[in-house]
Amino acid sequence: MGESGRDRSQAGDRAFKALDLVVRRRLNGLLQGDRAGHRLGSGSDPEEVVRYRAGEDDVRRMDWNVTARTGEPHVWRPLAEHELDTWVLVDETPSMDFGTAMSEKRDVAGWVAGSVGLLTDGPGNRVGVAHLTPTGLEWDAPLPGRVSARRTLRSVAGAPRADRRSDTTTLGEAMTALERRHRRPGLRVVVSDFVDPDGATERPFTWEPALRRLAARHDVIVVEVLDPRELELPDLGLVVLRDPESGRAREVHTTPALRQRYAELAAGHRAAVADAVRSTGAGHVIVRTDTDWVRDLARYIISRRHTRRTDRKVR
Repeated sequence: MGESGRDRSQAGDRAFKALDLVVRRRLNGLLQGDRAGHRLGSGSDPEEVVRYRAGEDDVRRMDWNVTARTGEPHVWRPLAEHELDTWVLVDETPSMDFGTAMSEKRDVAGWVAGSVGLLTDGPGNRVGVAHLTPTGLEWDAPLPGRVSARRTLRSVAGAPRADRRSDTTTLGEAMTALERRHRRPGLRVVVSDFVDPDGATERPFTWEPALRRLAARHDVIVVEVLDPRELELPDLGLVVLRDPESGRAREVHTTPALRQRYAELAAGHRAAVADAVRSTGAGHVIVRTDTDWVRDLARYIISRRHTRRTDRKVR
């Protein structure tokens, strides 16, 4: 391994150690009091109330409140734990090499992908990663969660930057490839800024059908990564704006009217993305380069747990 290769590997290892501390100390702490714990994916809820079956259930787990209410004996029973098959699709195209706050979108995406590995770590669980890069789609074979997290951080930290894309693989095509290549039901996480190379800002988006097919078979979480400058354009006078996906550049004057129109289009695009994700049945969490992504992720997990408990009670 060359000097630059060793530097990238060491940078990845440092990132993994920092992320491990964040997940174990901060994320776990933020989730304290949430009985379902911090695990992502199906099969991680602790228990459910079911009718007592003589000879099969332990009477010491009797739920007397439910028994009194229904007139029939009920017990707490642990939910079945299954090996969790997880795949993370990480957008590493040029639009992710942008950040005007604490970090670049690519960095946040890598940390989120690594967190998925740490949060799904468990006996028999495996996490694979698909990288949508400027040169195409690359696959990392499934590994135990912590090992996958370390590998992901190394990969993202060491990936070269590109001025523009040399491959035309779209986010929708990457989702389709993931759905066709790995069909065993499990957890699928898509991490992207949802910036369309063709500049599309309104529905229907080209990735919608692929995400809908993915969500029909798997438990899907969409993690949208944003930077504040993608939402509002500052008053900078005459500037040159460059499209990171195509490399096209244009000189513009940041007048108040232009900045207002920019903010309106940006807000409309974000709302359209949220509506599109919601329509597919996938979960949706937004993380930003200028906010605490750990807290945002923790809040989403807590909300996800509470929603599932409510749904289970309704059924």
